[in-house]
Amino acid sequence: MLMLFAASTTSSAFEFPLDSRTPPAMTASGTIQLAFSPEDDTGALIVRAIQGARRQVLVQAFSFTHREIAQALIEAKRRGVDVRLIADGEQIRKMQRGLVPEIAAAGVLVFVDRVHDSAHNKIMVIDAGLPQAAVITGSFNFTHAAQYRNAENLLIFRGNPQLTQAYLKNWQQHRAHSQIFEAHRF
Repeated sequence: MLMLFAASTTSSAFEFPLDSRTPPAMTASGTIQLAFSPEDDTGALIVRAIQGARRQVLVQAFSFTHREIAQALIEAKRRGVDVRLIADGEQIRKMQRGLVPEIAAAGVLVFVDRVHDSAHNKIMVIDAGLPQAAVITGSFNFTHAAQYRNAENLLIFRGNPQLTQAYLKNWQQHRAHSQIFEAHRF
């Protein structure tokens, strides 16, 4: 059920008043690609997006056991793309089969978010600031279970600079309080 939508730039009749803690609404632009696992090959969509990266892939991951996605990140690093990953420390400790140590050993700069009880973001920001920039988000953990056993969703936004900047800023905020991953600590 892979679907691709072009976003509209018209304002909605469903805009609600905002308080000081509510982020403002954004104008939609670009395209939205969506997938639902386990029916769709969601992992393959993510791999293709990483393969298209030219400059940078920024990742936040709660759990990481999807070998093909990990390999795509490693291959992007090898071809000169700046790849950085923020991971959840507790999940690294719990996941005996987790791939974060392997990704770090391949030269990807890995950070551990130790501030939040659960660093539960599952996002990628690809090539922020470039025309082909993409934001990947949804419930889909970068795991084997998310692809083959769980009911998950994934959205890939392209061509929306405002949304890309918001995700980039959030990634940078989490990076600022994260520590460099050191395998011997886990």
